[in-house]
Amino acid sequence: MIKKNGISSLALAIALGSAGYGLAPSEALAQQTVRWQVPMAFASTLTALGDTMPWVSEQLARASGGRIQLQVAEPGTVIPPLSIFENVSNGNVDAGYSWMGYEWGQVPATALFGAVPFGLEPAEFSAWMYFHGGQDLLDEIMEPYNVRAIFCGSISPEAAGWFREPLTSVEQLQGLKFRAAGVGGEIMAELGMSVTMLPGGELYQALETGVLDATEFSLPTVDEQLGFYQVAKFYHLPGWHQPSTNQYLYINLDAWNDLEDDTRGMIEMACSAGVAYAISRSEALQGAVLERFEAEGVELVTISDEILSAFQDATETVMQRRSAEDETFGRVYASMRAFQEELNPWRRQGYLPRDWDYRFGE
Repeated sequence: MIKKNGISSLALAIALGSAGYGLAPSEALAQQTVRWQVPMAFASTLTALGDTMPWVSEQLARASGGRIQLQVAEPGTVIPPLSIFENVSNGNVDAGYSWMGYEWGQVPATALFGAVPFGLEPAEFSAWMYFHGGQDLLDEIMEPYNVRAIFCGSISPEAAGWFREPLTSVEQLQGLKFRAAGVGGEIMAELGMSVTMLPGGELYQALETGVLDATEFSLPTVDEQLGFYQVAKFYHLPGWHQPSTNQYLYINLDAWNDLEDDTRGMIEMACSAGVAYAISRSEALQGAVLERFEAEGVELVTISDEILSAFQDATETVMQRRSAEDETFGRVYASMRAFQEELNPWRRQGYLPRDWDYRFGE
């Protein structure tokens, strides 16, 4: 059973359907019903960023026979898009869907689960979350805030940003007015950049009017939809600051504990499928977008080793400082780095080099 989006729903249907296997019809009908509104941090129209939770919601409704309805709400229609964690924690809403990192000021360690500069890529991050203790650490961090956070999406690297002029030296970073979020923003500030945090919907105008000199936001499909190529023509890669962008279904812990075990299992399974969906969908679309950018006169700029090294040195400075200040931050970062080090021989030798010449077109 292959769906047109390229993801097989057979495994998900089997796994989720097993919760009702062997039950008489009357017993199945007695299972728990869930009706939650789920505000999102990103619009559902943002391809490969905002459309994962709607897909998860659809799969849950299908697999549960309509018993589990997680109705997504567009940003700002229920609560401000950057306040999802706070509102779920306080019980103002039962659940919400967001990139983990906007609560960086309140719970610094959470930003590591959203993205780590020079850190784990999507498949690597998933491996760490599921098999190297990531979810256990996250559960420990979230419990005092009365939140259950379920890993529910991971997408390909973001671009390093849109600039009016190409970056050719570290000196150009001084005073540069730049939009960034999470750990990456603090690292950029370490190098003298003037960093501000603005939501995606405000970035085009800020870039057009000079409020910002440059901006990053997401991966190419999303950046294309937001129109940045119309006001800045130098698209810088790679996305060193966010090798993966990881999103979560936040659930108020009291609401989560009120769920029956089979309902919790279905939600967790659907989010696991959502991770696979998001990784696959985001990776599938980016090559074609880069071709369209070039057709629009955009120059794809590879950041020099000199500038990348400066960012990496600043990353080490910030991470060491934050780890010394916050024991939990330090434990999470150490766990990620230990896995990254363990994985590195396989990463270097198990795959073809990224600059390998595939001789396309011959």
